[in-house]
Formats: sequence, C-alpha cells, structure tokens
Amino acid sequence: MDTIASLFSFITTPVSWVIVQFHKVYGALFGDDTGWAWGLSIVSLVILIRICLIPLFVKQIKATRAMQTLQPEMKKIQERYKNDKQRQSEEMMKLYKETGTNPLSSCLPILAQSPFFFALYHVLNSIANNDTVGVINESLLQSAQKAHIFGAPLAAKFTDSSGDVAALDASLTTVRVVTAVMIILMSASQFYTQRQLMTKNVDTTVKTPFMQQQKMLMYIFPIMFAVFGINFPVGVLVYWLTTNVWTMGQQMYVIHNNPTPGSKAQAAYLDRLFKHVTRHGKTRNRRERAIVKAIVVKGRDRNEYERKFITGLNKEGLAAQTDGTVVQSEASAIATAEDGTPTTVAPKRQQPKRQTKAQRQSGGAKTADEAEPNTEPTSLSKTDEPEDAKPAAAAEKAGPKSGAGGRSKAQSGQRKGQQRPKSPSKK
Repeated sequence: MDTIASLFSFITTPVSWVIVQFHKVYGALFGDDTGWAWGLSIVSLVILIRICLIPLFVKQIKATRAMQTLQPEMKKIQERYKNDKQRQSEEMMKLYKETGTNPLSSCLPILAQSPFFFALYHVLNSIANNDTVGVINESLLQSAQKAHIFGAPLAAKFTDSSGDVAALDASLTTVRVVTAVMIILMSASQFYTQRQLMTKNVDTTVKTPFMQQQKMLMYIFPIMFAVFGINFPVGVLVYWLTTNVWTMGQQMYVIHNNPTPGSKAQAAYLDRLFKHVTRHGKTRNRRERAIVKAIVVKGRDRNEYERKFITGLNKEGLAAQTDGTVVQSEASAIATAEDGTPTTVAPKRQQPKRQTKAQRQSGGAKTADEAEPNTEPTSLSKTDEPEDAKPAAAAEKAGPKSGAGGRSKAQSGQRKGQQRPKSPSKK
C-alpha cells in the first residue's frame, strides 16, 4: 500500500494543503489538537472531492442506463457467437461504438477518486511515522499525532502493535474496537448501496449476465473493504466511511427522483407522481415534465408501469402531452360560464343497440299502440264507416257468381285474390 501511495505523491501537497485549510477553520472552533478539528477536516475533504465529482457521477448514471438498455442486444450477440470469442468481442465493440456507450464510464467516480484516497493514505501514514509531508510541518505533525477520534489516534491501524499504539498515546484495545466498528460500518454502507441499486433501480424485465456480475460485486466489495480495512489508518477509515455514506445518500436521491425505467423504483415514483398530478392537475417542475415527456414519446414501447400511469390519467379525465405537461382531456373538459356556473360538455352520441334476428326479419315494424301511444281508440259507427266498405258489403249479399270457379266470399284467415291451385296428390 505504501508503494501505491507513493505513486500518487504528486497530489499529496494539494491534499495536505486542503486539510490544513479546513483544520484552521475547525481548530478555531474545537481546538487545534482535538480529534474533531482533524476528523472534520477529513470529512470536509471528502465532501469537497465528491462535489467536484458530481459531473462524473451524472455521466456514470447515464452510462449505466445505456448499458442496461443494451443488455438484450448484448445477450443476442453472446448467443449468436458463443463459439467464437473473437467475433463476439468485435461485435460488442461495434455495438458500443454505434450507441456511443463505454463500459468503463460506470467506474469513472471510483477511478477519479482513487488518487485522492491514496494521497490521503500517504499523508496519514507519514504522520504515523513522524514524517512531515506536503505542507504539514513539525507543529502540525505534533498536533495531528495528538488528535484522537473516540480514543483512537488518526494514524493508528488495527494491525499495529501495542508499542506503536502506546507511542501515539492510546491503548491497543481502544484502537481495535474503534477500527473494527468503522470497518463494519464501511462494509455495511457499501453493501446497502449496492443492494438498493440491484433490488430497486434495475429493470426487472431484463435478465442478463451483467446483472449477475453486479450481484456478485454486491458481496465482493464489502469483503474487500473488510480485508483491506484492517491495514487502513483511522483517518483513512473516516475518509472511506464518509465517501460511502455520501454515495449511499446520492444513490438514494437518484433512485427516488430519477429511477431506471422498468424498475421497482420507477413504479413507486410514478405512483407518487400520479397522486400529485390527479390532486393538482399539473406537474410540479422541469424534472417531472421531462419524465412525462419521455413516457409519452415512447408510445407502444412503454413498460407496464408507464402504461398503468397513462391509463390512470385517462380514467381521471387527464391527458399527458408531448411537452410533458398534463391537461384536462376533451371528454371531461368543464367550461365555466360568465356567472361562474360550471357546464359540462355534452356526452358523445351513443351507438344504437343491435337488433335481434326476429326484429330484423319483421323490419322493426311498430304496433299501432307503439306508433300512437297517446291516441285513444274510437268506435266506428255507420256514419263513420268508410266508403270502400259499402261495395264489399253489397257483394257479399249478392251471393256467388258463375264462371269464377272459386269462392266469392273470403273465409276468415284466407288471403284475398286468386289462389294458387293445389297440386294433385299422387296415388
């Protein structure tokens, strides 16, 4: 570790200078030789570095999302060229080039932070060896050696002997208890950060080897921190625990406000957004409008949670627009009159009911009662009898006529006019 730290000695002077500047501020509040002054200086160094790395963190998120989007295509390439590893690598690189993605982009924050980590390790290790480093002179070196965090010196390690710890004016038991607790917290925070990323912010509809690798890293990283942590000084453990807590909080913020599409975090976010939009009738800020716009643009490519969100808005009489805003749909729009009285828009015209087969055969004819439901029946008298009925009555009294060959009087239920002759029965 000392050899690795010496490789980053070029950044040792800037790191030591930042620590000294923060120590001046906290030393005026808590005392120059206190653990609070030196410990908070290290914590402030971490916060400053992580603020500077926020653009890289944003790039890491975009790279991770892009890699998750490419997982189905990567799986197809692996299955197609599973017997040709060279062709498989060539196709992978071609896919990365066409989509503009880089697998190493997800490691940018860790790679960018590593020089500061090793430089801080070199500074604290020099303090433990009673050597000046960077801008830390003899007086600052003596002050840092006197600083204790919960009874453990900043430069003490879990593997130090009792003589080394006694030289720093501390007990071996106190140092090992403090360092063990800090290592456990450091490993637990790393595990929780990776676990919430895998369980909440991963598209559950895609099952690829990339997800299995991430799951393995979820258990490997905490073990690595526990193994190497026993060789870290207390000040470095403070640094690494602080950066893990920062990463965990940063990850929680991203999952809560900008989740991965298709993940459980997106389902929870869209549920919260739906409740707000239905209550207030609009989105709150630019971020929400950007998310709604992305969902609308997807069209048929929406996942299950996005379709549920759009369907829920439609049921509530709202419609998501292409610019990310949410407005009232035309079907349920309410117009307000000048006097303030709300008037609803007329409902759509309903389609007529489908007729049955019997109704279609009868032509949908109505009975006399249905045609004139309000008219009262009247009795016919002799004077009311129509004129066409008189010749018919006279013909009935005259009797049958010759040459007709048929009956002159129509029987009840028999059709009038010339009848069709019956065919003779065969004997």
